Amino acid sequence: MEEWLADNRALWDERVPAHAASRLYDLDGVVAGRDGLRPWEPTDVGPVDGRDLVHLQCHIGTDTVGWARRGARVVGLDVSAAALEVAGDLARRCGLAVEWVCAPVYDAVEALGAGRFDVVYMGIGALGWLPDLERWAGVVRDLLRPGGVLYLYEIHPMWVALGDDGRTLREHAIDAPFQSWDEGDGSYAAPEARFAHNRSWERLHTVGEVLTAVLDAGLAVELYREMAVTPAPAPWLERRDDGLFHFPDGALRFPLSYSLRARRPA
Repeated sequence: MEEWLADNRALWDERVPAHAASRLYDLDGVVAGRDGLRPWEPTDVGPVDGRDLVHLQCHIGTDTVGWARRGARVVGLDVSAAALEVAGDLARRCGLAVEWVCAPVYDAVEALGAGRFDVVYMGIGALGWLPDLERWAGVVRDLLRPGGVLYLYEIHPMWVALGDDGRTLREHAIDAPFQSWDEGDGSYAAPEARFAHNRSWERLHTVGEVLTAVLDAGLAVELYREMAVTPAPAPWLERRDDGLFHFPDGALRFPLSYSLRARRPA
């Protein structure tokens, strides 16, 4: 296994128990009926009842369950076997049938089969762990049936580049390298936790890089939207009743997240 992938897998494996117990993921709430998907996502994707959907980098499955509840035949793929164990238990508690596959994104076609899916879905915070967007977009294209769609909901690169105060750049917002980071203790879902595996490999991908990779793979972009809300926590944002993080009243706003839908031509 490549060094970057081994480090990232170790990091995510260790964080799984803390995330499963966290208020942010609220697994008991999901079992009770809480919808992990953002309000606009089902509308953007369209009806999925009876359609084949794969969630790449599904982590512990909260968003995956949301699609299964809408009637999709769902596969969740992740590199962390520990995360998939929690995801499988969550699906069972929800009374849902979901197929879980442990594999890196770049091996998804070999693991799942080409031309199998009507929808390829990727949720928040997934792309930055991948070094090569062209390769990723080729995997997405090959997973899709003709006429199938990619739907991506991601953290905006401006949010990624800003520091803890929401105003100061902490890294390059363009032409960023894929490099190793020391994540330190805590995580976005469990800030008080202490971990042994803190080395990760990540890269900030600009929106232009994402769009270029998708277009070069032969997919037709149908929707692109930027939003001033995010499910990703930050100390300079406020969590409101919708479960999303918003700018405080009076703050200057910029894009915090974006959504993209692209279709493989029929």
